[in-house]
Amino acid sequence: MSIAVEALASSPAFFHAVLSYARGMVTMYADNPRLASIFASQQRWLMAQSGLALHNDHQPGDPSSGLYSGRFIDYVVANDIASRNTAAAFVQEMVAYRFARYASVQPNKRNRPLEPTETALDYVWKWLCAHLAILDLLDGRSRVATLSREPDRFGDLQSATAYALVGNDRVRRPGPTFDLFTWVNSGGVVMDDLFSRIDRFDPEAERVVIGPVSPGDLSDRFMISKTHLKRIFDKAALIGEMGWERTPGRGNVWLSKGFIREYWDYQAEKFALIDRAFEIVFQANDEKLAPAAFARAPERTAVLI
Repeated sequence: MSIAVEALASSPAFFHAVLSYARGMVTMYADNPRLASIFASQQRWLMAQSGLALHNDHQPGDPSSGLYSGRFIDYVVANDIASRNTAAAFVQEMVAYRFARYASVQPNKRNRPLEPTETALDYVWKWLCAHLAILDLLDGRSRVATLSREPDRFGDLQSATAYALVGNDRVRRPGPTFDLFTWVNSGGVVMDDLFSRIDRFDPEAERVVIGPVSPGDLSDRFMISKTHLKRIFDKAALIGEMGWERTPGRGNVWLSKGFIREYWDYQAEKFALIDRAFEIVFQANDEKLAPAAFARAPERTAVLI
């Protein structure tokens, strides 16, 4: 049985593990900023996951299955992820940066199937394993080892995860402050960086001080304009969810209890969905039981569209 989202959302141990995960995401971004930027905004992240899921769902002998530009665009629009023009531009960008390519074998002259490159697949593999490792740390199971023993199941796990994420409103719309960051290119990794700076955490404190933050440094590291970054920070400060102990832009930065709660709840929902997808794909064949301290999630059906 998968871990219940309620258990994760009430566990300080999970939150501290998520802070470690955030530091790992910042490191992954530094390793390949161009590729990682795809996962650093909500819209692009959902499009990337959706495209890979369509590819992984290809059925031999069924030319209508798989990843095609038109099919991808239709899926993105139908699921209210982006406009047709934005989705089409995303496909062109992925091909231009060699994160996707047209397959050498075409079923017919009308359709040109797309496939992810090895670089893109490796990144998503690491992304999924980072989540499974946190879950293993919490309950003592061996999800990463299970996937490593059966790497051919990666495609099934990724597509189950992607469809569940796309169909979950609490993942897609976690809260107003979270949305300020995640709907701007590279805003997601900026938010991860801010949370990765949390050292001591008191869930009852109204504010948590994370130390000095240089907007210029964040702009340079994460390929986000200083203007956009300042606009995000100003809006978050205006609604009382982050700010400076001294004048804006100087001194230590603090994050509000409400902002932390949004981030925590989002991560809890996402990790629970990934755990549930793992259970569906591997049918709980990892037999080691988790400690009783973690309640288990009820049976749920992933949203398959």
